[in-house]
Order: sequence, then structure tokens, then C-alpha cells
Amino acid sequence: MPVIEIKNVSEIDIPAKLILENKEDYKIFAFFGSMGAGKTTLIKAICKQLKVNENVASPTFSLINEYTNPEGEKIYHFDFYRINKIEEIFDFGYEEYFYSGCLCFIEWPEIIADLLPPHTKKIVIRVKSPNERTIHF
Repeated sequence: MPVIEIKNVSEIDIPAKLILENKEDYKIFAFFGSMGAGKTTLIKAICKQLKVNENVASPTFSLINEYTNPEGEKIYHFDFYRINKIEEIFDFGYEEYFYSGCLCFIEWPEIIADLLPPHTKKIVIRVKSPNERTIHF
């Protein structure tokens, strides 16, 4: 598993670019990390690399945000932090998104770990200090 260390947020484009360069055929990306680790910041940097023009923000209350790249391809961004029961995932039709063939970026995937497709790329962000992060993918 490749590991990247960044000293501050100004270096976030480095792992974003490397994740995309090494994504292979993966479409589903599950981002693990503590509160404030930088999951949303890394997803913003990845979307920037994908040339997404919309405002990329954590969908904490809506559960999902949809973006498009210049080619018109959809990108889905999930935040499951506020999910209390797994049934909530079924209610909004997660399978339609996960099996759409579109890129899916998932924050707080722990609660739905059993529902993640087998071909899900896991990205773990660990806080080393207030500014430093280690990113495993």
C-alpha cells in the first residue's frame, strides 16, 4: 500500500494526483480518518485534478453531492457521518450510485463497510500533528 506524508495542506495536490494516477479500474473510493483528518480536503483536491468546476463540499446533511467533470461524467461525493442506521442507506438507493460506473468518493464509510463493493479503494488518512498527515492508499 503506497504511503504519502504531507507536511501541510499546501501539499494536498500531491496525494490527490497520485491517487488518480494509481486508481486503476477503481470507481469507488472509501476515505477513512478521524474528524478533521482531511477527508473532505483530499476529495476537493482530487476533484480539482478532475477539473470539477462546482463547489466541492462535504455533503454532511444531504448525504450526497453530485459533480461533473468537463466531459460531463458524474462524480458522487458521500458523507455518512450522520447515518444512524444502515437502513437509511437503502432508503436513498445507494446501489444506483455505487454500481453506476461513476466515480464515488465516500467519507465515513465505516457504517456501511459491509455494503461497499469488493472493488473499493480504501484510503486512510492519519493525523501526525496539527499540520502533518500520512495518507495510505
